[in-house]
Amino acid sequence: MTTTATTKITGRHYQSLGPVQLEISHGKITGVRELGDVSGQQRLPWIAPGFLDLQTNGFGGQEFSSPDLTSEKVAHIAKQQAAFGVTQFCPTVTTASFDTIVHSLRTIVEACDRFSDAAQSVAGIHLEGPYIAREDGPRGAHPLEHCRAPSWDEFQRFQDAAKGTIRVLTLAVDYPESPAFIARVAQTGVVVAIGHTGANSTQIRAAVDAGARLSTHLGNGAHRMLRRHPNYIWDQLAEDRLMASLIVDGHHLPPEVVQTIVRAKTPERCILVSDLSGLAGLPVGRYATQLCELEILPDGRLVIAGQDQLLAGASQPIGVGVANVMRFAGVDLATAVNMAGRRPAELLGQRPGQLQAGDVADLVLFDLHDGPEGRGARLEVRETLRKGQRVYTAGD
Repeated sequence: MTTTATTKITGRHYQSLGPVQLEISHGKITGVRELGDVSGQQRLPWIAPGFLDLQTNGFGGQEFSSPDLTSEKVAHIAKQQAAFGVTQFCPTVTTASFDTIVHSLRTIVEACDRFSDAAQSVAGIHLEGPYIAREDGPRGAHPLEHCRAPSWDEFQRFQDAAKGTIRVLTLAVDYPESPAFIARVAQTGVVVAIGHTGANSTQIRAAVDAGARLSTHLGNGAHRMLRRHPNYIWDQLAEDRLMASLIVDGHHLPPEVVQTIVRAKTPERCILVSDLSGLAGLPVGRYATQLCELEILPDGRLVIAGQDQLLAGASQPIGVGVANVMRFAGVDLATAVNMAGRRPAELLGQRPGQLQAGDVADLVLFDLHDGPEGRGARLEVRETLRKGQRVYTAGD
């Protein structure tokens, strides 16, 4: 349900940096007024279009890829995204058995049919796997027994279970079947992404020629030791037809790598994702999962239990990436915000909001605080509005 009364929202514009007042009616921005000098404007929150997270695997102890998933759990996770400034997201179903994947897809669709929070916030489903590399390193934490070559007939059954809502498909491009499969999938309008792959240069090029458009969490889901050159990271970094999603939580990529990728790809080709695990939001400690025992470390890293290097997903929301990419890559606020909202929206074929009259009033109001010892900033969400309706207010 959208709000019908006229609402006025005041904050500092994320692009112009000056104070503005937005007038909102019937779920859309109907007016934008620059306020000029405002006493105490430094205490005003920043205001920006809401974030669109292309990769959320779950939250609060529940994975989307699970035989235990219910539509109520999907709706609960969808509602929690508003606390992160996320107004749209892609529930991400990862590698599992055929039956588990089908159950997950059907359950997400059912949740969107039953609950408004899910219906309004789910931008489509991201299927990450099961068509990924079987070898250690590129496979990441995906279960080996379910990694397999792409199958058009099976993918059609997945899309039928999802009622056509799979919008992003991440796959390895190592398999002989990959180029022809990619071409068929891309023709249906699904965004095909390269990820969890050990492909060579020829295979990367063939995948892009066939229609691949995105690199999923570039720099992760890779071998721990790589040939100096060529290798599949360089190949994707240099390919201008590929956008790149990045997990900039401070754990998955070192600051220097983030800076290099953003400079090489340009910010216009970079997308921030959270890659939130189902364990995100839980306290520090060890947790038994269907895959293996995992551990949340005091610094926020989510790893395979007993060591501190093998990451098994992420635990930090996308706003952490917005603040970090400003510090790591030296980009300004508007550029960082666009990497978390405008770029993913464009990739999905949406008209991205820019705080203009006529835009859907999907908004986030937030503060940026100095980090420890002045090292960058920390983003803290004050409010999130979806179609003009407040869906999160800090402290409530």
